[in-house]
Amino acid sequence: MEKSDIRKQCKPLYSAKAGVFSIVEVPPLPYFMVDGAGDPNTAPEYGSAIEALYAASYTLKFRSKEALKRDYALPPLEGLWWAEDMADFTARRKDLWRWTMMILVPRFIPHAMAEDAIARALDKKKLPALAKVRVAALEEGQVVQTLHVGSYDDEGPILRTLHEDFLPAHGLAPAGRHHEIYLSDSRKTPAVSLKTILRQPVRSIA
Repeated sequence: MEKSDIRKQCKPLYSAKAGVFSIVEVPPLPYFMVDGAGDPNTAPEYGSAIEALYAASYTLKFRSKEALKRDYALPPLEGLWWAEDMADFTARRKDLWRWTMMILVPRFIPHAMAEDAIARALDKKKLPALAKVRVAALEEGQVVQTLHVGSYDDEGPILRTLHEDFLPAHGLAPAGRHHEIYLSDSRKTPAVSLKTILRQPVRSIA
């Protein structure tokens, strides 16, 4: 059985160069999503959300192999991050952060099958957070993205360069929530080596 890999099939969406800002067009994509709030390092809600996302995603992967005869590499974890007052976000006051954590649902998967995977995972795993998982499309359109290598807490300078220098210089303004794609497994990778795509949806103001 052939195994597809979204990171290879859609390489511009899952690759970037450190220190380089690239403008990319992102099509609407379906995801498993869970919304929450609070410091991701300490809020139990965050860990429960991640656990539920992976439970649903692995259930769907096995269901795809069984019903569709199609296997695929599990897409990376992604997250949308913001705060009611974005000053709290840039100042890293994490207890005031809001987030939507996500794992991509391959586009060849029927919506009903993805919804069924959530129900199957809930029946098998008994994880309460699975009741919060939903299937929804994210429409970002034009984005600017770059690769950050290092600790998540060291993203500040590159984000300031993006928002204060690159966007104004190119006649662009933010048009959506800060988006991160986690290419590394933080449980196994030292903080200094973590690879994260930082993505910002934009609109033209020229």
